[in-house]
Amino acid sequence: MHGTPYVVSDVMSHTVAAVGRRAPFKEIVQLMQDWKVSALPVLEGEGRVVGVVSEADLLPKEEFRDSDPDRATQAHRLGDLAKAGGLTAGDLMTSPALTVRADATLAQAARTMAHAKVKRLPVVDEVGMLQGVVSRTDLLKVFLRDDGDIAEEVRREVVTPLFPGAASALRVEVVDGVVRIGGRVRDTSLVPVAARLVRAVEGVVDVEFDLAHAEGPTASALGPAHRA
Repeated sequence: MHGTPYVVSDVMSHTVAAVGRRAPFKEIVQLMQDWKVSALPVLEGEGRVVGVVSEADLLPKEEFRDSDPDRATQAHRLGDLAKAGGLTAGDLMTSPALTVRADATLAQAARTMAHAKVKRLPVVDEVGMLQGVVSRTDLLKVFLRDDGDIAEEVRREVVTPLFPGAASALRVEVVDGVVRIGGRVRDTSLVPVAARLVRAVEGVVDVEFDLAHAEGPTASALGPAHRA
């Protein structure tokens, strides 16, 4: 994985709870409780994802259970009212399903979740067959990456290419995902580029620099622990 972005298949869950279109309401609720998830893929055929049923799809049944919606509510919440009367996953699901491919980067998956305001995404292959599920928690696993691995990648993929003459003299330390690069270089104008590249390394929480011009005084040209 060194030097390449982590992708969804690196962190996703391969064992997945799912339901068919005909799954009844109570079975859906029970499955969510048993698996401790907030949404389930809805499948048809050999496992093609056709929708997702979530807690939000189920709640209208309770919300409108003992109420008689006025005309304004009926006009603005037709979809929720229809789901309040739903009996099966096919009635309740959101379709088409919002999905992600296994080879998508974690950043792409994170953006999809953020824009759609969802916590989980079914992972599908090129024909829409279910491969797994990726959650917000899965995407955060990358920050558990070993500090030593991060430091090694930063040296190899960022420091050596950008500062070839000074790479061996530069210090790269990583503590709790925070990268600190110190030493003396000839061109500190490359620091913003280095900061962007370091932040692109999977598992990096932040980056700080303590660099000085190679010909200049020993004091840091950027100030101690400069955060780019």
